[in-house]
Amino acid sequence: MPELPVPAARTGRRQVHDLPQAPDLIVVPARYGSTRLPGKPLIPIAGRTLLQRVAAMARAAGQLAGNCEVIVATDDDRIADHARSLDVEVALTAADISSGSARACAAARQRASRPRLVINLQGDAPFIPPAVIAALIAALRLGDAQVATPVFRLDWARLDRLRAHKTRAPFSGTTCLRASDGRALWFSKTILPAIRDEAEHRKAPFSPVFQHLGLYGYRLEALEWFASTPSTPYETLEGLEQLRFLEAGMHITTVEVDPPLHALSGIDTAADVALAEEAIASFGDPYPA
Repeated sequence: MPELPVPAARTGRRQVHDLPQAPDLIVVPARYGSTRLPGKPLIPIAGRTLLQRVAAMARAAGQLAGNCEVIVATDDDRIADHARSLDVEVALTAADISSGSARACAAARQRASRPRLVINLQGDAPFIPPAVIAALIAALRLGDAQVATPVFRLDWARLDRLRAHKTRAPFSGTTCLRASDGRALWFSKTILPAIRDEAEHRKAPFSPVFQHLGLYGYRLEALEWFASTPSTPYETLEGLEQLRFLEAGMHITTVEVDPPLHALSGIDTAADVALAEEAIASFGDPYPA
């Protein structure tokens, strides 16, 4: 198990982690060179660029959480210039960084004062509510997990749709097994758990299946460990980077949130842009006022 700082014991005394801290950090990794949708952070969606939408969500979350700053991490001057035009701070990172988590780590390391917590808010996810992001920050501030991530419980209709979708795209959608205290036990592209006597369970409104939302908050030490550690066997098999932490015996806490209004989790193709605009027309624009 990796060696990370042990959280201070919870007593009535004022602990070191209760003292004023450097601001926590929400990092928005944004690349220009997407193979399926080049330049996607700059693509307009219902009148606002994708980056503009995500940055606004991040700012609103930072205001909810308090003592939190927002930064865009990119390797492209066009994205950097657009972020600055939105009055968002920029960290220029190397072009050969392979993942959003590693890019978030590189941006955090550039800070003059090390943040205690880092949220990796993917730059192609414009529909994650600010309250969900703020809830991850709160979970890490109040607990002793190294990583926090949101999940939502599926009702039977949503579970049926997920099963049907997996017949066409088996590696879409990630489910999570969690303990009663919210600790993540496992994540998988297979729907977990298997449900014996399902007809009996269907008498209740919700299934026992939790689906994962692809958003992560880290203690900086855990993120640095991740960025310096090679992929693990199950991580590689499933294509899920959070398994690297679980395979090392580290604590991921899950935060249960409301189900999203629609199934679109990120913008990867031109078709996704059209779907996003349809969702905004149908459900309203989530862009913070």
